[in-house]
Amino acid sequence: MTPTPQHPHDGVFDIAVIGGGIVGAAIARDLSGHDVTVALLEARDDVGDGTSKANTAILHTGFDAKPGTLESRLVARGYHLLSDYAKATSIPVEHTGAVLVAWNDEELAALPELKAKAEANGYEHCRIVDAGDVYQVLPDLGEGALGGLTVPDESIICTWTTNLALATDARQRGTTILLEHRVTGVDEGEETTTLHTTSGDVRARWVVNAAGLGADHIDRLFGHDRFTVTPRRGELFVFDKLTRPLVNKIVLPVPTSRGKGVLISPTIYGNVMLGPTAEDLEDRSNTATSEDGFGFLLTKGERLMPRLLAEEVTASYAGLRAAIDHPDYLIAATAAQRYLLVGGIRSTGLTAGIAIAEHCRTLLEEAGLELRTRTDLPDPPRMPNIGEATPRPYQDADLISRDPAYGTIVCYCERVTEGEIRDACHAPVPAHSLEGLRRRTRAMNGRCQGFFCGAAVAALREQHHTHDGCSSQHKDVR
Repeated sequence: MTPTPQHPHDGVFDIAVIGGGIVGAAIARDLSGHDVTVALLEARDDVGDGTSKANTAILHTGFDAKPGTLESRLVARGYHLLSDYAKATSIPVEHTGAVLVAWNDEELAALPELKAKAEANGYEHCRIVDAGDVYQVLPDLGEGALGGLTVPDESIICTWTTNLALATDARQRGTTILLEHRVTGVDEGEETTTLHTTSGDVRARWVVNAAGLGADHIDRLFGHDRFTVTPRRGELFVFDKLTRPLVNKIVLPVPTSRGKGVLISPTIYGNVMLGPTAEDLEDRSNTATSEDGFGFLLTKGERLMPRLLAEEVTASYAGLRAAIDHPDYLIAATAAQRYLLVGGIRSTGLTAGIAIAEHCRTLLEEAGLELRTRTDLPDPPRMPNIGEATPRPYQDADLISRDPAYGTIVCYCERVTEGEIRDACHAPVPAHSLEGLRRRTRAMNGRCQGFFCGAAVAALREQHHTHDGCSSQHKDVR
């Protein structure tokens, strides 16, 4: 049964969280575990449709974070929190491990420092290995590797399901999710703040800014000028599932100041991924792929694993990271404004999200927000499995015998069934678009990219969309 969101009796939410990505959803989930009313505002028509949907989907140990930073602390804690949460909610995770590969003498010489950095971050399982050991676990790697650093606890995870699980959990705890509510202005009052949005005004006593690429714009609406977001485009190739035997571990480069560099990684869906690039842009909506980006990835891939480039590319995509001119996460409360900034959360926000939410709760309490823990919380949601490590619905004979819709395949590339499409349309946080269905089910995400199944998926979405139990999320709350 779909839960009823908590609408405040006086029309004012206790807390409004801006941004429906992983971090914003995690914060809303955490806060709605207390005796307060929470609204989660998202500019787009679905949660997780911005930065959070397009990343390398790695559950990081935090071994290479800068020791002593807030990021290093929250990533390390977030790794354990998200690992436990994934088990509780069925978020797909595979513990593949990783090998950081050195290709020249300079990179080889950097390995002891990276191992020491990992140990300073509390991660003591890294081991320096020689070239023979590298090729023993990665026999299809290109020639010329000189050695490596193993990181046995690095894992791959479904970023889509993570975001959706957190948002679903938040909603089941009472959070009101307001989609298509892009914040355009702020009026601060003595006791409440009015957020002007593209779908009407929302009033709240406290505001949390977790707007990702737009966090600096929101921060300026509150009168601050603390940082600037630079959208950093990362382009990636996704290779066909036949390539998966080539890559059973994450292949990491020696990191630089601009990021972790180009990696090769298996995905939770049975593919192999190559990327990302790192290109600073001005346009915060430019997620187009580019000829230069493709050329760069092909050059890198030829060095890293030539056999991979002989295989078929299923898809290419680009995501934008919210790079800022600040060396660490920028999380700060302004008590006088009843306002909390959560900015500069890079790709590690996937891993750190739940820990960031904990930290935000502490800062809000220190700033004067009274929070009483609820004793009537529902169990965490059990999410549909869209990973390859455990059985999918089309493989479950008992499930199909109870409901034949799970035996009716709609997307043949990804083995997505009619039952899964139906469920995604009627979930507590339902799909409102074909892209939303893609992220919830993998439909149209395979070799044909929807050419064969797209019409059937669209027809099913149209059939079930009119019965959507979550349409109230679009309404203005005054």
